[in-house]
Amino acid sequence: MISDNIANASSTRTQEGGVFRRSRVVLAQKNPGIDWRIPFVPEQLDRGVGTGVRVVSIEKDNAPSRLVYDPTHPDAILSGPKAGYVEYPNVDIVTEMVDLISASRAYEANISVISGSKEMFQRALEIAR
Repeated sequence: MISDNIANASSTRTQEGGVFRRSRVVLAQKNPGIDWRIPFVPEQLDRGVGTGVRVVSIEKDNAPSRLVYDPTHPDAILSGPKAGYVEYPNVDIVTEMVDLISASRAYEANISVISGSKEMFQRALEIAR
């Protein structure tokens, strides 16, 4: 979604007509009823671990679009109080980049945790030998 928002940040019309609207993904906990536990970890440290997330929906942001005065643009509004203005998407590149970096860092953190857990289990197996 983030890359789609960035790619369409300067689009003035979509295939369906009208201006592009920023999209965002709504996530929820996956399978909250499943009781999955990490072995050898105290129960108070293991509540809700390992269930993951799922995509609930993809929502369009209803924030107002940007209006830029450019009467020579082919998509400029032709009549009314907004005549000569071009409607641009409600996408803020800075916000999208912050979201992208946050998602990337969260992914990296999860990989670090998985790698650390794998290393701990391997060392535990070595000790048991």
